[in-house]
Amino acid sequence: MEVILLQDVKALGKKGEIVKVNDGYARNFILPKKLGIEASKKNLSDLKKQREDEERERQEILKEAQILGEQIKKIGVTLKIKTGENGKVFGSVSSKEIATVLLEQHQLEIDKKKINISDQIKSTGEYEVSVKLHPQVTVLLKVKVEGL
Repeated sequence: MEVILLQDVKALGKKGEIVKVNDGYARNFILPKKLGIEASKKNLSDLKKQREDEERERQEILKEAQILGEQIKKIGVTLKIKTGENGKVFGSVSSKEIATVLLEQHQLEIDKKKINISDQIKSTGEYEVSVKLHPQVTVLLKVKVEGL
């Protein structure tokens, strides 16, 4: 019997896969526990439609990330932070501070976890930090640190 898995099943397959199993295994384990459904024509067409919808949604998310990436490439943020002698910052600039300034200056809400600061920012000047908006979209953001 062929079944469409509704959940990941160890040693059998992942969600959405069509697998061939013994009739007894399907009737006594997979179907009663709602781990899968029988691979009928209707269920196969539903699965195909569901995959198309998921793909369309993934493409929309990618397109939105690319548009946001283009906006971020064009802008830069300026952080005004308390500094000591020779323009040294007390501590270092964090991704949370950059995300807050992005929201204040440009009304762009970016999760602080998506902002990657390669080298710690410990003095005034201009820096570039990477922002990972999507697994396929990473852009550079210009950050200017000024002392108070």
